[in-house]
Amino acid sequence: MKRSLMARLWPNATALVLFVVFTFPVYWMFATSLKPTGDIIADTPVFVPTDITFDHFKKALDADHFWTLVGNSLTVTVLAVAFSLVIGLLASFALARMRFKGRRGFLLTFMIAQMAPWEVMVIAIYMIVRDADLLNSLVPLTAFYMVMVLPFTILTLRGYVAAVPKELEESAMVDGCTRRQAFVKVIFPLLAPGLMATSLFGFITAWNEFPLVLILNKDAEKQTLPLWLSSFETTFGDDWGATMAAASLFAIPILVLFVYLQRKAVSGLTSGAVKG
Repeated sequence: MKRSLMARLWPNATALVLFVVFTFPVYWMFATSLKPTGDIIADTPVFVPTDITFDHFKKALDADHFWTLVGNSLTVTVLAVAFSLVIGLLASFALARMRFKGRRGFLLTFMIAQMAPWEVMVIAIYMIVRDADLLNSLVPLTAFYMVMVLPFTILTLRGYVAAVPKELEESAMVDGCTRRQAFVKVIFPLLAPGLMATSLFGFITAWNEFPLVLILNKDAEKQTLPLWLSSFETTFGDDWGATMAAASLFAIPILVLFVYLQRKAVSGLTSGAVKG
C-alpha cells in the first residue's frame, strides 16, 4: 500500500515541479506588466502585484505602427502556415501511399533540411531577396517562413496519413470514388489531429521568427512584432514595464491557440512520430 502510494506520488510531484518551472516565466512576464515602475525596479522582488496598473499596456498599444505590425505578423504567419499545410498534405500523401523511385532519398532530404539550421543561409537569402528587389516586402518573409516549417509538416503528416488504414481508401474507391474523392471524403477528415499539430508548430515558428525580418525589412512599417519588442527604451535604459506588456500582448495569440488546439496537437504529434 505504501509502495503504491509512493509510486503515484513521485510522478505527480515531478509533474508539479516541472509545471512551476515552466509556467513561472510566463507568470512573471504578465505580473511585471501589471506592476508600477517602482515595484519593477525595487531591490526586493514583488512576486504578487498589489498596486495594479495598466499604463504599460496603454503605452504598448499606443506605440508607433503597433496595429500595422500586428497585421504584418498575422499576414505572413497565416499565409505561411496555410501554404505549408496545402503543400505538405499533398506531399505527405504521395510519400505515404505511393511507391516511386527516389522516395527514400526524398525523405532523407527533408530530414536533413529539418535538422540543418537555416541561419547558415542568411547571406544567400539576403542576396537573393536583394537581387529580386524584394527587400522591405512581406512576400519573401512569407515564402521563407513556409520553407522553414514545410519539412516538419511533411514528415509529421506523412506518419499520420500512413496511420489511416489503406482499406478505407480502397473501400471508397470500390464504391465509386476516384482517388481524389477518396482522399477528400475519407482520409482528409481523419487527419484533423495531425493538421492541428503541424499548424500549431508552424504558427509558433513563423510568429516568433526574429533574425530574418531584422535582416530583410529595415522599413519600420514592414516589420513584424518580434522586432517591435526591442523598441521600448528610454534615456535611462530599457522600459521593462512596457516591454513586458508588449511581450504579453505578443504571447496572447500563441497561448490562445495552444489552449484551443493542445489536445489534438499532442495526439497528432505522437501519431505522426511513431507510425508510418
